[in-house]
Amino acid sequence: MKTIRTKGYNIYFDNTSKLQEFIGKKNPSSLVILVDENTEKYCLHHLIPLLNMEFHIIKIKSGETSKSISTSEYIWKKLIEFHSDRNTLLINLGGGVIGDIGGFCASTFMRGIDFIQIPTTLLGQVDASIGGKTGIDFLEYKNIIGSFHKPKAVFIFTDFLKTLPPEELKSGYAEMLKHGLIADTDEWKALSHGLLMSPIEMKKHIFKSVSIKKRIVEKDPHDIGIRKILNFGHTFGHAIESKWMSSKKPLLHGQAVAIGMVCESYLSYRSGQLSESDLFDIRHSILDIYGHQPKYVKPVPELLQIMQHDKKNENGEFHVVLLEDIGSAKKSTPIKTNALEDAFHFYQAKL
Repeated sequence: MKTIRTKGYNIYFDNTSKLQEFIGKKNPSSLVILVDENTEKYCLHHLIPLLNMEFHIIKIKSGETSKSISTSEYIWKKLIEFHSDRNTLLINLGGGVIGDIGGFCASTFMRGIDFIQIPTTLLGQVDASIGGKTGIDFLEYKNIIGSFHKPKAVFIFTDFLKTLPPEELKSGYAEMLKHGLIADTDEWKALSHGLLMSPIEMKKHIFKSVSIKKRIVEKDPHDIGIRKILNFGHTFGHAIESKWMSSKKPLLHGQAVAIGMVCESYLSYRSGQLSESDLFDIRHSILDIYGHQPKYVKPVPELLQIMQHDKKNENGEFHVVLLEDIGSAKKSTPIKTNALEDAFHFYQAKL
């Protein structure tokens, strides 16, 4: 596949020689690899032969609960123990959690060291590794602490997807569906039938999804305008994910965003933007892929309280990204509380 060139870094696909060339030219003073127990077991041994220099490993626990201040402190401590300096290169080998917290720690350690992303999950490859957003959760609020710090490069190896369980693939697939809904009608139509496709087709759609996100991010790198449409489904999704984060059965990010996209599609219809037929096309397609799980949108008052801390809110008003049509979205719009409640009830209903 081709290389996607962005302002500040390149995104390479299935290209081991470019990774070797990048590290050789970079010639870092030291190399540190951030992993979790899954990427250490299934992915690290593929990376090691490509490095041609000594390296240190920092291992954290997988899962959203690791995106915390305490885990950040652990990573900073290990960087100090390894005598890391301003010319150290951090390699984030993992999914969205590894990419988010690894990027955040790189942005803050010694006021900023270089890092590269090697995303190993579908969510990481099509969304989390692209755009320079880094962050951690705090007081159970998603990504409320963070920074903008671009990687020096992103290396996507699609073979890593073979190591994933089906639910992780479906989690990442939600972000691909989102990209179609906000920016590409044909892509939504191609993806809305479900995840069953050949590896070659999947690679094509991964490349397309990354291209959509790259195009939007370059128009608005610091998330003050059009880039906000990438948060479609996330106002509701982040609240749902946060509510169930510490439960025995937490929701994966994409599962929560899938619910959020149904809720925010309803608000798009209610605002007069989205047609009723498109609303039910979206609802039926997402429920066919992810199932109907109304228990996760209860209790509504608790979810609304969490949503009060969403980063898009302004002047005490809830703001939600709405679709103008399938394939087109507009940046966040003020929404009344009663409309949010109705959106939760729309998802809950058996239609």
